[in-house]
Amino acid sequence: MARPTSTRRTARHGGSATLAARFARRDDGALADAFDEHGGPMMAVASRLLGDRGVAEEAVQQAFVQAWRAAGQFDPERPLGPWLYTIVRNAAMDAWRRERRHDTRSLDDVATRDLPSIAPPTLDDAYDAWLVRRALDALPHAEREVVRLGHLEQLTHPEIAARMGVPVGTVKSRSHSAYRKLRAALSPAAEPV
Repeated sequence: MARPTSTRRTARHGGSATLAARFARRDDGALADAFDEHGGPMMAVASRLLGDRGVAEEAVQQAFVQAWRAAGQFDPERPLGPWLYTIVRNAAMDAWRRERRHDTRSLDDVATRDLPSIAPPTLDDAYDAWLVRRALDALPHAEREVVRLGHLEQLTHPEIAARMGVPVGTVKSRSHSAYRKLRAALSPAAEPV
C-alpha cells in the first residue's frame, strides 16, 4: 500500500522528472520541493557518515546551497536524487575533515567515535571517477540504465527486467554489451596520452 505522503509529494512536485527540470531552471519553489523530497534521506546519509546530528545538519544545508548554486549545470534528463546524494556525501566528507582538524583528542580517542574511515579522494581517484563517468555517459540510455540499476540499486537481472518492463534476456544482452563497451573504454590502451 502506497503511503499518502509520497502521493501528495509526487503530486505537489509534479513528479521526479518535473522537479529535476524545475531545479535545473532554478524555478521558484524548486529548492523547497527538492528539500521536501530529498532532505530526509540526505540527512540520513550525512548522519550515518558523520555520527553527529548537528554536523550532519550543517552538511545537508551546505549540500543544498552548493546544489542550488550549481543548478544551471545539472542535466535535468538525469535523476535529481543521485546528484544531490553525491553532493551531500562530499559535503559530509568535508565536514568530517573539518571536525577531525579541530579535534584535539588523540587518534585512539577519535577512532572510538563512529566516524567513517574515509580517506580524502586523491587527484588520481577523481580522474578515475571522471573516466568512468565519461564512459557511462557514452553508453546508450538503455544500457546505462541496466548498469545503474544493477550497481546503484543492486537489483538482479530479473528485478531490472521487471523495473524496465523488458524480458530478462534483453537485460542480460544489454548488460553484456554495456560492460564490453565499458571495458573497452576503460582499458589502459583507451586512455589518452
